[in-house]
Amino acid sequence: MGFGGLALGSLLGGGRASAMTAAPAPGTPLLAGPHFEPKAKRVVHLFMNGGPSQVDTFDPKPLLDQQHGKAISLDGLKTERPTGAALRSPFKFDRYGECGLEVSELFKHTAKHADDLCVIRSMTADVPNHEPSLMLMNCGDGRLARPSMGSWVTYGLGSGNEDLPAYISMCPGGMPIKRTENWRSAFLPGSFQGTYLDSSIQELDKMIENLRNPTARDGRQMAQLDLLRELNDRHLAERSHDPQLEARIRSFELAYRMQSEATDAFDVSKEPSHVRDMYGPGNFARQCLMARRLLERGVRFIQLWHGNGQPWDSHDNIEDHRRLAGECDQAIGAFLADLKMRGMLDDTLVIWGGEFGRTPTVELPQAGSNKGEMKGRDHNHYGFTMWMAGGGVKGGHVHGSTDEFGFKAVDQPVHVHDLHATILHLLGFDHERLTYHYSGRDFRLTDVFGKVVDGIIA
Repeated sequence: MGFGGLALGSLLGGGRASAMTAAPAPGTPLLAGPHFEPKAKRVVHLFMNGGPSQVDTFDPKPLLDQQHGKAISLDGLKTERPTGAALRSPFKFDRYGECGLEVSELFKHTAKHADDLCVIRSMTADVPNHEPSLMLMNCGDGRLARPSMGSWVTYGLGSGNEDLPAYISMCPGGMPIKRTENWRSAFLPGSFQGTYLDSSIQELDKMIENLRNPTARDGRQMAQLDLLRELNDRHLAERSHDPQLEARIRSFELAYRMQSEATDAFDVSKEPSHVRDMYGPGNFARQCLMARRLLERGVRFIQLWHGNGQPWDSHDNIEDHRRLAGECDQAIGAFLADLKMRGMLDDTLVIWGGEFGRTPTVELPQAGSNKGEMKGRDHNHYGFTMWMAGGGVKGGHVHGSTDEFGFKAVDQPVHVHDLHATILHLLGFDHERLTYHYSGRDFRLTDVFGKVVDGIIA
């Protein structure tokens, strides 16, 4: 009966991978490939952690100007902190491109690519708290330990370069809240978790710690690794091929191969000066340029965080968005232009956004919460904006809308599960079939939810 069950499973499974007893080599997919012809081959997630305000960036609301300082109805929707009257945006909006997309002055460089942007103005999440919303956006579940989106993508696609990690997460100055949970592999083999880099560190040996052995190089180092591999293989054979141990062995092998490849990939000084000038100064510009170099070398999934902690969390003064956008807008615009110039945007999916948005009403001061300036906005998961470009999405398009004040998605709402289902679809996967058997059930990124948003696919 056992052999019969195996045969039946192989017939019904359609090639779907089940749980493995040993981790694959880094960059090796567990699946045979996409379920159907993909539109995108790689993903870059520009994460504005902390929650950028939709009504100050890509979702203008003229009624906020008219009702500024007046009470508005929230239709019983509760905010995390007490909020008061309507707060108009201090930023001017203009129309860009042939599509006439309205974009705030904060993102004037990004707006030059209006005809490539697919703006989703009707995003929704579950709760107005950073930690569960980050987990939902990254891992598809706000509470339980689940593999991250990048882990699912590399589980399905692998990498185009075995000498570099398939999944890289860069954050300048430290880590975002929830730290490594944002790029974990959970119950997927450890070789599919993201590789974290502090992109503010410019010396490679410090940015990627312990990459090189300072006392042994070339032949001596290779001999040491051969001995270590032999010892580890013995150790592994006695322990029924423990997947965590095997993942550790693979990580040593990858680190050895990275010593030459990473030196070249992360060295942006090799770029012409006019290219570096196009991206501009600062950490975010540098990591965008590194991302382009990594994409060229076959890295499959790259996540670029704006900074450590939650920089876009503008509770006190929404004017802080001007500084934040100034740190990344030029680099984002240059990144899109660079990909397009090199013919890479068509099959690279670029995603921009945070874990949620912000309220159109002003946050009221309270003890220990803010400085009492009454110029900031609270968290808002009822309706917010994200955009995508390239990778088979419909450029110059706006999908859905929030209400007249920008508080709640009212037309064609897109939940985070729907976003994940659509991203996987663009990569050639049916999100209901991209599963991994663990602890007695088949898990997937979208859990038991999600539907592909056909309206944003070209």
